[in-house]
Amino acid sequence: ESILSRIRSCEYSQKNAILVPVAALGVGGMLVCWLRSRHKIKTIEMGDGWWGSGERPAKGKEDERIRPFKIETSDKEIEDLYRRLDQFRYTPPLEGAAFHYGFNSNYLQKVVAYWRNQFDWRKQVEVLNKYPHFQTTIEGIDIHFIHVKPPYVPHGRAVQPLLMVHGWPGSFYEFYKIIPLLTEPARHGLNEGDVVFEVICPSIPGYGFSEAPHQKGFNTIAAARIFHKLMNRLGFNQYYVQGGDWGSRITTDMAQMLPQSVKGLHLNVAFVMMQGLSMMISVMLGAYVPWLIGFTREDARRMYPFKEKNIYYILRESGYLHLQATKPDTAGCGLNDSPVGLAAYILEKFSTWTDRSFLHRDDGGLESKYTLDDLLTNVMIYWVTSSIVSSMRFYKENISE
Repeated sequence: ESILSRIRSCEYSQKNAILVPVAALGVGGMLVCWLRSRHKIKTIEMGDGWWGSGERPAKGKEDERIRPFKIETSDKEIEDLYRRLDQFRYTPPLEGAAFHYGFNSNYLQKVVAYWRNQFDWRKQVEVLNKYPHFQTTIEGIDIHFIHVKPPYVPHGRAVQPLLMVHGWPGSFYEFYKIIPLLTEPARHGLNEGDVVFEVICPSIPGYGFSEAPHQKGFNTIAAARIFHKLMNRLGFNQYYVQGGDWGSRITTDMAQMLPQSVKGLHLNVAFVMMQGLSMMISVMLGAYVPWLIGFTREDARRMYPFKEKNIYYILRESGYLHLQATKPDTAGCGLNDSPVGLAAYILEKFSTWTDRSFLHRDDGGLESKYTLDDLLTNVMIYWVTSSIVSSMRFYKENISE
């Protein structure tokens, strides 16, 4: 028995001598594969699409010309706006409500009075037209964009093309004040050695002066593909891209779709997709050992207490998103018919999304950061193009999937 037990022990130790290194090698190999897969570049298929009405024309028959475009207005358009503003039906706010119930109607009266009596839409149309506007047809719909080239380029300096994409409820107009800093940095007190850009700002299809898709399914990937085609049509093989809100999702898709074309990506909103177990672990551990899951001390300060700073805020502020992601045509019907309703809906987002604390102010803090001329110009872009419903549909096309 003693001899047999020694033999078995010897056999067991020999198996261990083989199995342990094999197991270690297997686990190590899996770990290496996992680490490599994390750094593997994942691209999005470019695909193709047709968003015009009716059937797609034969290949090569689509009008690819780039056509000059000018924003215009008329007495009839302005008279119709004034008539609707004059018929605004006022509902008194609750005492001390500030912006907790939405746009404060006392302050809304002030905005409407300014809109009706002081805001000059004709003058703002001239402001909008100070940069060159164009339209071109891509995948069956007219795409609007501005294209601003630097008036002066220092000797030996290469001009870098930059595509800038807005979101909801914004427009191409939100870039107007930064464009001079990008195209003429030296003139605005920036370093003579700074990069000089030529800037292209399109309107997302269904927004502003870009035609709305006529078919279902137009999402950020379709927009990314159209904007790649736009840049190629303008003669650019490589370019930089910048996006905020939906623009950040579109430009991120552009970078993943054609990484060889996108030289750099800048975002002022970054979508971080964490789901399931990893999300739960991060939330649970982040308050106690933030360094373990990659949080800084500042991240933890902003994130916790998690329920009050995140869950409650999301529940309070995401009602619009649920409406637009499910029944945009119903929700948008009244906004498309009432300029006051449209302004309240859009400007309330400018208040809350600029600073959460503005919720407690009777005027929503709007004029502490913006002028009413700038705010109403953005609203007017939605109003005169009747684009609020088609812009809201973008939520359903993306979020429903």
